[in-house]
Amino acid sequence: MRWDALFADLESQFDALQDSDLYGEVADRIRAEVGKITVLDRLRGAVNTVVRVELNEAEPVRGLLTRVGKDCLLLETERYEEWLIPATALVAVHRLGPWAEPAVGAVEGKLGLAHLLRGIARDRSPVTLFCSGGGGPVSGTIDRVGADFVELAEHPLDAPRRRTEVYNVRLVPTQSLRALRRR
Repeated sequence: MRWDALFADLESQFDALQDSDLYGEVADRIRAEVGKITVLDRLRGAVNTVVRVELNEAEPVRGLLTRVGKDCLLLETERYEEWLIPATALVAVHRLGPWAEPAVGAVEGKLGLAHLLRGIARDRSPVTLFCSGGGGPVSGTIDRVGADFVELAEHPLDAPRRRTEVYNVRLVPTQSLRALRRR
């Protein structure tokens, strides 16, 4: 009878040890997978969620996260504004859920800040740029998008881009762009 109890106790200890080894292995694998998740993967998991984004050298923005590109994100605010934000300008993002989603598909994985800036330039939409350096926001129309810069024809937002309305053409290196707001 005592031998039965001893073997039963040893078997339960062995089962517990196997369970803890399995638990440890699963935990290690989970940590390894989480270690591969990027900021943009986390943001893709929050598409169609209202988030608050803190930016480097710009005011925080709250809005619906509508798209995530290869190096930027797009928010729509309650005032019908679109905010294009480079991933490098992010300081923090609040109100994300627990999900992450990798880039899927050839188009989604390749569309980035430069592509979107060229689309805005083609539309001739008036925009406001927020840049590093503390100079304050500047408004106008994007005339040109190069490999690593944007040229903005500065004019009042309520005036169309006409030669007579443009008072300056500003070259902004893309690395200094913190956000772009379009109405």
